Amino acid sequence: MEFFDIVIVGGGPIGIACGLEAKKKGLTYVILEKGPIVNSLFYYPVNMQFFSSSEKLEIDEIPFISKEAKPRRSEALEYYRRIATSNKLDIKLFEKVTSVSKSENEFTVVSEKNSYTSKNIVIATGFYDLPNTLNIPGEDLPKVSHYYNDPHFFAGQKLAVIGASNSSVDAALESYRKGAAVTMVIRGEEVGQRVKYWVRPDIINRIEEGSIKVHYNATVKKIAETTITIETETGIETLQNDFVLALTGYKPNFKLLEEVGIQFSKDAKKIPWYNEETMETNVTGAYLAGVICGGMDTHKWFIENSRIHSKRIISNILK
Repeated sequence: MEFFDIVIVGGGPIGIACGLEAKKKGLTYVILEKGPIVNSLFYYPVNMQFFSSSEKLEIDEIPFISKEAKPRRSEALEYYRRIATSNKLDIKLFEKVTSVSKSENEFTVVSEKNSYTSKNIVIATGFYDLPNTLNIPGEDLPKVSHYYNDPHFFAGQKLAVIGASNSSVDAALESYRKGAAVTMVIRGEEVGQRVKYWVRPDIINRIEEGSIKVHYNATVKKIAETTITIETETGIETLQNDFVLALTGYKPNFKLLEEVGIQFSKDAKKIPWYNEETMETNVTGAYLAGVICGGMDTHKWFIENSRIHSKRIISNILK
């Protein structure tokens, strides 16, 4: 069993930033990533464009040069991969953490491949692991997915997109332009206000001209092999359907935090407790970094405003 000053759970941009800072300060560390480098970004849609500009996605003041002001998924993968490899970060890939425990002043981290002990642990696992499920009949059918990848797959198909966020709007627009017959099912009365400002007018125009159909104030009640049943203000309606993208958001996996003994807020947001100046939780030596700090409020933290977490954490560990 290997011993480290820090075990970092999560090899996304913020986990990598923590590794860089630890290495610079001479601390022993290891980053454990359940998939490829920046696993969550890898599973973003192939044509995804960030809301943030490239300089706001930079870590450790390493320049991020992109073709456009707002980089795309492929450029981000290249950027973070090169940082990890060129800096020879100690990152274990395809090594999912299964449990974390603490005894006295030492953490034990068990993965699918190995076990590690450390003085400190940084949990930077993001929120993209677990989709918010609909809990309706038919949600487990092969035609249903909670993740969107490539619009080409839906060409010539009747596609229902559930949701009104950036991911839903991107999927609807891209699939429509590849030849899908797209119907959006939106729980509220309009397209989400957080949708990228250069994309929102596009989806509204496509809806108004009838290129993309939409049902506002609607919920899905049932999914079948060739249909989808929705409830609207005017009653129950069954639509012909080939595929469903249920892009209703995601939530963090709180399992590791609960195992360590980290406390949460009592409300539905389930925000974990941590010191904002040091990022240390109520458990001594256990730190949080990145999106997971927001609990269920996944819109609070992004790469651009959580990059500073790595410096706060390492600085406190060195005290």
